[in-house]
Amino acid sequence: MSHYFSIHPENPQARLIQQAVEIIMQGGVAVYPTDSGYALGCRMGEKNAIERICRIRDLDKEHHFTLMCRDLSELSTYARVDNIAFRLLKNNTPGPYTFILKATKEVPKRLLNAKRKTIGIRVSDDPICVALLEALGEPLMSTSLILGDNDFAESDPYEIRDQLDNQVDVIIDGEHRGQAPTTVVDLADDEVVVTRVGAGDPSPFEQSR
Repeated sequence: MSHYFSIHPENPQARLIQQAVEIIMQGGVAVYPTDSGYALGCRMGEKNAIERICRIRDLDKEHHFTLMCRDLSELSTYARVDNIAFRLLKNNTPGPYTFILKATKEVPKRLLNAKRKTIGIRVSDDPICVALLEALGEPLMSTSLILGDNDFAESDPYEIRDQLDNQVDVIIDGEHRGQAPTTVVDLADDEVVVTRVGAGDPSPFEQSR
């Protein structure tokens, strides 16, 4: 049975955050809230946890994994960012966006898009997500919690518990969330391409290069 923590969405209880982090540090898979619905997360070096997430989401090798980072400084450790990309990131993070960027050698190969050597990067302003990352002290390997053939992220923590109890190690209940996944912006090459429109306004990325 999964651990289930009800955490205040605006003022996360430090004790519960720390308990969730301890489970993640031991190789656990977590369901946690973000500014664009719920997500699945684990440490980026935990092969078994990543494989479990792939089974839950039914992901193939072409899927772009995402690193949920605390801030732009941490982001730049794991992705190569040119001046134009940095300006766009600075103006639009934190926010409900996933940015596709060329990865640095700090990213495990199993997380990369095999053909392009890219990784998804996120910075969220959700208080629970921020507290979790601060306590963890490193990025979370993350993917939106989209189940089956749905196009939307799961938003109801009680329904998530019904569907994923025993499949994950901890579920963080941060109350109901929106269902739109992130807007995905590809900055890996010489142009800005919005590849998915979701919770984030795509207009800042139109004609950006």
